[in-house]
Amino acid sequence: MGSSANPYVFVAGVARSGTTLLQRMLDAHPLLAVVNEAAWVPRKFSKRHGVRADGRITPALIPQLVASTNFANMGLTEEDLRRLVPDDEPLPYRAFVSRVFDLYAARRHKRFAGDKSPGYIRRLPRLHQLWPRARYLHIIRDPRDVCLSMLDWPDAAVTAASQYGTWDQDPVVSIGLYWKLSVGLGREASHQLAPGRYCEVRYEELVATPEAQLRRISEFLQIPYDNAMVRYHEGRMRVDAGLSSKDQWLPPTVGLRNWRTQMDSRHVQLVEVAAGTLLDESGYTPGATATSRSIREHVEQLKQTFGERVIAKEHRLPRNW
Repeated sequence: MGSSANPYVFVAGVARSGTTLLQRMLDAHPLLAVVNEAAWVPRKFSKRHGVRADGRITPALIPQLVASTNFANMGLTEEDLRRLVPDDEPLPYRAFVSRVFDLYAARRHKRFAGDKSPGYIRRLPRLHQLWPRARYLHIIRDPRDVCLSMLDWPDAAVTAASQYGTWDQDPVVSIGLYWKLSVGLGREASHQLAPGRYCEVRYEELVATPEAQLRRISEFLQIPYDNAMVRYHEGRMRVDAGLSSKDQWLPPTVGLRNWRTQMDSRHVQLVEVAAGTLLDESGYTPGATATSRSIREHVEQLKQTFGERVIAKEHRLPRNW
């Protein structure tokens, strides 16, 4: 196989920030197939699961990959993968992954393929090292609305926000710190990528003016705009009050969460203190007119524990932590 353009795009951002909405919009484009949370791409390389020290794959990679969480989202089988590596050829990991995404695109009768996995926002430098031609879409949402959404999410207690030792003490602060960690690392990484490879998308703008934002995104991706992206939900909507907006496949909808009317004032303070200056730097106006000393001390104590756990997991903290 010759040089591949795939993986073409990675969609990332804090969980509950609209990553699925953006993935569905992009996946509706006739040229682009974006898998919903393959999630394994940087992890297998970083942890050397089936990957040699020189970056080439071993025969152990394929069964490990097939058994890994979320791989089934690609709709590929173990036999499909083995056909990509004739005679157990020790391919470079980056070439193997490109072949996997080429196959995913072909199965969808499309040219380009990408992956939406929120956690990739904390791993952009590694992804860029492996695929320097790939593009990165970072979707950012107001952390107070992220908090509302996550607190109402049954799976919140098993997400990245809960893995740094503070969730049981205060999930609201944990969400604010998780937002700061993820958005901070993503924005920081943007300066390490080649020009034209990183684009930020504000969730609020995407739902308010979807066509305008998708035209801008299409230009960034260097693919022609197609109105199918705005119509991603047609034929898939399910009207059921018992389902989440995501499971109902709603069209872009303004005001699904509104921290100004739905959030306790103390929680607003907690999230804003946890987010720190990154709140304003990301374009979001603080809502609390004053913050008590006890709240600041509480957040600072949890922030120290959270940061220590990040380092213990051999992850990085943003410079503005």
